[in-house]
Amino acid sequence: MNTTFSCVGCGKCCNDHHVPLTLAEARMWAADGGQVIVLVEAFLGNGLGLPAQQRDHAERRSAVVHSGESKAFVAITFAAYNVGPCRNLDEDNLCRIYERRPLVCRIYPMEINPHIPLNPAIKECPPESWEKGPDLIVGGELVDRELMALIQRSRQADRDDIQMKDAICALLGIRTTALKGDGFTAYLPDMAEFVTIIDDLAGQTLPQWDSEWLFHVSGEDIARQVVDAGGQVVTQAPANYSFISLRVA
Repeated sequence: MNTTFSCVGCGKCCNDHHVPLTLAEARMWAADGGQVIVLVEAFLGNGLGLPAQQRDHAERRSAVVHSGESKAFVAITFAAYNVGPCRNLDEDNLCRIYERRPLVCRIYPMEINPHIPLNPAIKECPPESWEKGPDLIVGGELVDRELMALIQRSRQADRDDIQMKDAICALLGIRTTALKGDGFTAYLPDMAEFVTIIDDLAGQTLPQWDSEWLFHVSGEDIARQVVDAGGQVVTQAPANYSFISLRVA
């Protein structure tokens, strides 16, 4: 499979997308007046919530925590909260912060997760984006070396930032996760508090604690599976977050 790509500047990828950010990018986004959304998912130590072939990648970007009597692996994503056009998109669909735009924006349309192949059919780019331009994929392999390096930087940042993200979430009172594949828990923290916590933790040895998380799941059948695996499930309606279900009705 060969794929070419050339951005036509339609701006569709800059609308209604919560763009994942590195920790440094999240700090910059908040300091610039933007809102960061925190998205949390986890799988249990017995593999519940995770296809076996994805475990290595998922573990490396997750914090090892506990839920009830079970070990769990929590992945925390800080993302730019974009409802409608990105706050940095001007009237001509041009990025006002192009030279310091987030890694994920630089990587688009490629996927960061190695288990998700690029599929032009599900991208919002118009057909002409894929009709000409430099080679992106040749023989099923990504050939753009600069893009490959950016993807590796993004994956490494996920691994490097995760312990700090867990500490930030603890100080924000974020301790409820969704089960991977079942949904996400989504938080909109106060940005002044968010920046202050990041700055206070910067350069310090992170506090040590037994990180304990609860699971919010989409139904009683999933809840039974989590409890049977030793995990702990929330019993009350969410107070400081929303639950985004991925479950097919």
